[in-house]
Amino acid sequence: MATITVHNSLKPGAPVPFVPREEGKVSWYACGPTTYDLSHLGHARNYVSTDIIRRILMHHFGFKVKFVIIIKARRKRLLDLEKEKPYSPAQARDLVFRAFQAYAQSNLPLLAGTGQGELDEHSYQEQKEKAYGSVLAGGTLSGEGKPSDAEAKVKMHLNNMDSAALALKENSGFEGAEEILLPYLDSLYKETIDTSDQTIFTDLTQAMERAFNDDMEALNVLPPDAVTRVTEYVPQIVSFVEQIIKKGFAYEANGSVYFDIAAFEKAGNTYARLRPESRNDKALQEEGEGSLSKGLEGKKFPGDFALWKKSKPGEPYWPSPWGAGRPGWHIECSVMASDKLGEQMDIHSGGIDLAFPHHDNELAQSEAYFHECGKGGHTWVNYFLHMGHLSIAGSKMSKSLKNFQTIQDALATTYTARNMRIVFLMGRWNDGVEISPDMRKQADNWENTLDNFFTNIKARLAEAESAANGIKDLSLAESPGKGLTHELEQAKKDLDAALRNSFDTPSAMQVILRLVRNANIYMNDKNSEPSLQALEAVARWVTKIVGIFGLDATAKPPYDGLGWSSAGAAAPAHVDPQTAVKPYAAIFAKVKADVQALNLSEASIKTLLHQQTPEAEFAELEKQGERDVEKLALPYLRATSRLRDELRAIVSSAILEPSTKQAMLALSDRIRDYDLTDLGVQLDDQLDKPSLIKFVPAAKLIAAREEKAAQLAEKARQKEEARKAREKAEEEKWAKAKVPPQEMFKGDPKYQDWDADGLPSKLADGSEVPKSQVKKLKKEWDRQKKLHEEYLAKFGSTAV
Repeated sequence: MATITVHNSLKPGAPVPFVPREEGKVSWYACGPTTYDLSHLGHARNYVSTDIIRRILMHHFGFKVKFVIIIKARRKRLLDLEKEKPYSPAQARDLVFRAFQAYAQSNLPLLAGTGQGELDEHSYQEQKEKAYGSVLAGGTLSGEGKPSDAEAKVKMHLNNMDSAALALKENSGFEGAEEILLPYLDSLYKETIDTSDQTIFTDLTQAMERAFNDDMEALNVLPPDAVTRVTEYVPQIVSFVEQIIKKGFAYEANGSVYFDIAAFEKAGNTYARLRPESRNDKALQEEGEGSLSKGLEGKKFPGDFALWKKSKPGEPYWPSPWGAGRPGWHIECSVMASDKLGEQMDIHSGGIDLAFPHHDNELAQSEAYFHECGKGGHTWVNYFLHMGHLSIAGSKMSKSLKNFQTIQDALATTYTARNMRIVFLMGRWNDGVEISPDMRKQADNWENTLDNFFTNIKARLAEAESAANGIKDLSLAESPGKGLTHELEQAKKDLDAALRNSFDTPSAMQVILRLVRNANIYMNDKNSEPSLQALEAVARWVTKIVGIFGLDATAKPPYDGLGWSSAGAAAPAHVDPQTAVKPYAAIFAKVKADVQALNLSEASIKTLLHQQTPEAEFAELEKQGERDVEKLALPYLRATSRLRDELRAIVSSAILEPSTKQAMLALSDRIRDYDLTDLGVQLDDQLDKPSLIKFVPAAKLIAAREEKAAQLAEKARQKEEARKAREKAEEEKWAKAKVPPQEMFKGDPKYQDWDADGLPSKLADGSEVPKSQVKKLKKEWDRQKKLHEEYLAKFGSTAV
């Protein structure tokens, strides 16, 4: 059997063989979100890509995966408390103004050097342009190189200032100024907050955790097998830190506990295994520690990081041997992951921005905890999988940069869950992804190609009445479509090879697209009758793979259906056949009545009106236990379509009264364009064959109908405008032609005398008209003479 390889951050370079500790089983720990606000598309990139790999391991390669995720909870409470105070409008404005100036001083130092006087909401725009205009225009702070996160942060801070300046101008209180108020309130009041009741920190984060779970469900991300939360693990964290101290790899200082990197390495271990080049990066160290990096006292070496931090007034705290404090930012993951998965795990994953210091520190403290003297270094994680950044304009999408779109907003305005997942599938999970218009277009084309393929296959199978007994175990060697079945077998091999190559989903997506396009060519070949068996085999295999990739929210393993549900559709909890078919039965009854009202004499239509019994066909399906709404609806749709097809046949062959023919055509169009379209049913007319019945989302069909109507209306408008323009030109032509040539120049103030034919002979100043001008005037006179003669010939001399 071929080997699975994976990009492992612990061994940079080419993918390495993936060999789990236990055959057929994979233990996996993923860093979850810090639930202090709504999740954004950067989170979606991380967790959807993680979900895709997890699904591939489970449902393609057959591993039993134990998947654990951590939920972290941090949220400032001060703004919520401030909003409860009885501020007058003037007092609220004063607080926002002070926060406005403090925010600028702290985050936008160049504003202070513009020489424009005190910064306020009125002078802000001019000072902003003078200080940071080059950055806003796409330049850099240094004037060299390309913009990066530093410039993105400047733009973020300026956006916050823009909102606050507008709030000040409109005197709207705190509305719009939240981002500048949070740090200012923190500096004013943080130490006065009573944190003995820790619910003030956790109530809102629990709501945010629920919102995160809702987002993941909306994105069709599988729920974890276990969820851990920091607040539930504080005693275990304290014990974990005590053990590290006992082994000599940590020390207490002023109520805090720090990891001793030097002692760890002296014992034969390696620190910063993931990012050795970043071990002395102070900025990354401080960013990784967050607020814990402030006020660090008693550290032996700058790189030593907090395992337990003494709490300051206003911060949450728990009791410990070292006094009231709280867990270090990294220790949380080590304790919870080890509790659920033991002293070693197969996979640890997270965003690439967590590699250093977060994951490197996790590794160090965990391997220190499990270290046994004389036995060499301990391996806590075998494979580290880091998901690449999602980028916008070259800068990673992150909450800290405020350059994000929430998942809720994205799903409401821009994406479906399927479309978003397709975008991520088109990029390697460990590479950065910058969503561009081209990438969106490729994703849309991929989705539409498969959507149309599934629709056409299901319609053809329904037409052949073989959908209910589809081919699940097809002997490809005996299939009439040998060329296509050979391509299917090759596609299976190519896709498996792509997924074994570090879960190469972009290549897998191309394999699927290539197979579907070849199947479409085969299906539409007019020179041969395609094998429905071969086509269905392709469609069922593609259905299985898109199910494994999580592209159908209603599909369940082993994904042996045919096609996918409408994007965004949810699986009905219970289908009542009678209720489900009511709209289709009502349309058939309406069409039947309208056809009867035509009083046609043709025997073929009378036979259809009296002999079709869709009710009996439906009753038999219901009796058999069928609950697929599309299959239950088919008897009524076929009966309706047959009536329409017969109307069209009669119109093209029979001699009819014009009014009858017009009524039949109008009814035929209404059935196709309104009655069935509004139910999500598309009829494709076929030459000498029954119309093909396709199930397509009603919204899509209605949008296409409205677009067609708009195009026709625009064409009619343009035609009408052209007609009016022609009429106006014709009217202006004959109005001009009505004037005799002898009169055309008279009354012109440029002249004062004319000859017998009405041609100017003297200019207004009494001078003779120049010969060159006379020649030109004579040509105009001749043209008018000819035009006037046309007028007289058309309207007669009495019209003058």
